[in-house]
Amino acid sequence: MSKAKNRLLALIRELEQNQEAIALTRDGVSAAVLLSREHFLGLGETIEILADPKAMRSLKRSLKQVERGEWLPHSEIFAQESS
Repeated sequence: MSKAKNRLLALIRELEQNQEAIALTRDGVSAAVLLSREHFLGLGETIEILADPKAMRSLKRSLKQVERGEWLPHSEIFAQESS
């Protein structure tokens, strides 16, 4: 924690560039995690999706379709949207 306090601005710059998490320890024991704003917001969006039963049903249905080889090429999907 002491090192993190002294290097806070540098750690924030690292997070902005790498989008990784940085674990902070106190006396050798994990105490906290620093995340970039983007990483934090992405985790929040993921939690929202996972908590939405309708979205999860749709995602599971889509994954099963992929497993069965039932998919459309990119060009065909976008051709349908412009019709």
